Amino acid sequence: MLREATVGRRQEPRQEPRQEPRQEPRQEPRQEILRAAARLFQQQGYDATSMNDVAAALKLSKGGLYHHFQSKDEILFHIMSHAMEITEERVINVVRRIDGASVAGARIDVTEERLRTLIRLHIQVVLSPEDREITVMLHENHPLPPTLRRKINGRKKDYVHFVEHIIADVQRKRNSTSQVTPRAAALALVGMINWIYQWYKPGGPLTGEEIVRQYSEIFFRGAIG
Repeated sequence: MLREATVGRRQEPRQEPRQEPRQEPRQEPRQEILRAAARLFQQQGYDATSMNDVAAALKLSKGGLYHHFQSKDEILFHIMSHAMEITEERVINVVRRIDGASVAGARIDVTEERLRTLIRLHIQVVLSPEDREITVMLHENHPLPPTLRRKINGRKKDYVHFVEHIIADVQRKRNSTSQVTPRAAALALVGMINWIYQWYKPGGPLTGEEIVRQYSEIFFRGAIG
């Protein structure tokens, strides 16, 4: 009887566990604000962008925005600080790791490889569409209050000194007879690369790779000797 009852019982269809829709990870609120503000500063200029504009772009109340940042100056300072962190991570730290072992067998001088890598990586950072903070940092330094401006300028000077030391190493290694000092060469190189964002057009005649090649050629023939 028990077997017959079991056989005759209707089997309920097996239900698969319900799959929750996958949600893409969201950025931290402060990072979202900085990204949106950097985009607006780049498109409209710092002076022409208000805190209301930033809040509206994020569909935030003005009070919600002020919960994270107290002023537009503070937002700009954090954008610039993040830009310097990007430069340190993607350029300085990578160049510092280049040593004899990393270029062994390539018949490339280590000091020269460091400089060529720096030029390539710096250009890539400036051209990166995902890193609008870099563009903002390049031309919106003046609105910062003096105390904050000195902090950013100090980090910029550290980068120029880093480039200067690499150039000096290459000149010594090559026994260069160039009359261009490492200091002047570093300032020229950094300025030359930072200005790219003003004229570069994606899809134009000069690709990022071509800019790297030509700038390296200009610099090694002119400043290094």
